[in-house]
Amino acid sequence: MQRKGYMVTERIENALDQFVRPKLSEHYGDLEVIKFEDGVLEIKLLGKCSGCPSAKFTTEDLVEAELKKYVPGLEKVILNESVSEDLLDFAKKILNQKNF
Repeated sequence: MQRKGYMVTERIENALDQFVRPKLSEHYGDLEVIKFEDGVLEIKLLGKCSGCPSAKFTTEDLVEAELKKYVPGLEKVILNESVSEDLLDFAKKILNQKNF
């Protein structure tokens, strides 16, 4: 028997693969699921969708709207726009170089 949380996560991934990722890929983008907790799905947009001025609308109008059709219990999708520590460290190294 599958745990309830696992079934929801599997349902989320299936809906993303079928209905969301194909649309994002048309714009050379994708998304990563960060976590699902208490009805809230946290995602990070990848590729050309990352940092896009329309990312908030993509999250609400595409990702959240589609997933709510197929995932019972999903209340909200939030966008994580943080930058990875690796990328920040790389940028600091570039900025700290003396030979520009």
